[in-house]
Amino acid sequence: MGELLKNHAFAAHAIAAAGSLTLSITLTYPLDTVKTLIQVGSGSSKQLTTAQVVDRVRTLSGYSGLYSGFGCLAFGRILGVGTRFGTYEILTAFCKDGREDDRVYVSEALMAGVAAGFLESLSSSPFELMKTRAQVASASHILNSTPVKEKSVVSPSIARLLRGYSPDMKALNHSAGLLSTLTKYPNMIDALKEYPWMMTGSGRAPSVSNVRRTSDIISLEGWSALWRGLRSGVVRDSIFGGIFFSSWQFLHRAMLEWKAVNMDPRPRFDEEIGPLSPLYVSLAAGFSGSIAAAASHCFDTARTRSQCIVLPKYISMERRLLKWTLPGKRFERLTGIHPTDRNILFRGIGLRMARSGIASIMLVGGYFWAVDHLVSR
Repeated sequence: MGELLKNHAFAAHAIAAAGSLTLSITLTYPLDTVKTLIQVGSGSSKQLTTAQVVDRVRTLSGYSGLYSGFGCLAFGRILGVGTRFGTYEILTAFCKDGREDDRVYVSEALMAGVAAGFLESLSSSPFELMKTRAQVASASHILNSTPVKEKSVVSPSIARLLRGYSPDMKALNHSAGLLSTLTKYPNMIDALKEYPWMMTGSGRAPSVSNVRRTSDIISLEGWSALWRGLRSGVVRDSIFGGIFFSSWQFLHRAMLEWKAVNMDPRPRFDEEIGPLSPLYVSLAAGFSGSIAAAASHCFDTARTRSQCIVLPKYISMERRLLKWTLPGKRFERLTGIHPTDRNILFRGIGLRMARSGIASIMLVGGYFWAVDHLVSR
């Protein structure tokens, strides 16, 4: 009977956590979409506004475009947040082991949060890549590069790399015209189609809007593309996890001390103080989430922009053979920041702070509410 009750309690907590997380993602996902599009579409001399982004998405995809990629993020976030909190609880359990007061210090919460964020980034990276590309596609013109009758002449190499895609014949004819001054090779158009770097007809990689499905990403860019921007993602999530848990623990400790001020006799352990109000705990989590988002935002911008770069695997192979080094200073190379993004790293920071704060409040508050109704009854 005891095992049955334990299993029921575990299932209730799991359902409460998954439900509150899904609700928080649902309510804040439009903010994430607008934030992503501002990060990707802005340049050093171009600042997109929230109204401009919403209007473009509404024009091209309708208001439902604000939820493009929702399924990918929801699944990835459930996995990632579960990894984050699970790792944190395991590591802090080792820290509390043998202590009378069962207390976690702020420094311990910081280190445990860094480790938890590192593992979260590894587990959620593929889902975040697909989410980002779906969001960008919602605000992009999806162009069919050639008429249907011309798609039958696509070379096998291009068809194998990106199914259903064919070169832009206008660009291909332009490239052939430029090359015709150097050589008189017959059937130059057909010859150029055999080279993967001429997929678009211009030598450039296809648009991110055309490479957003998992099968297309793997066939064109390889499995490693699912973890593109991992360096900046690891730094972002490690900073976020460390600051989130340490600041939350600090606020939790302060609220406990405040509650115990007028208690007589002075409580020796936290258990004697009693539980805190779920509302205050939720607000503390929201404040911590906003602060952590602000501290890690520049790495979020770097990762988002890197995930929108289509890098075919034959180009990656060339870079490895040529021992191509990453551009930028040493810190930028270690953290995955491209030097051209230096002036736009803080674009969309207000939206990310708002999304993270609201999502944290919804997550913690929804969890407490659901547990109170599922477990207590």
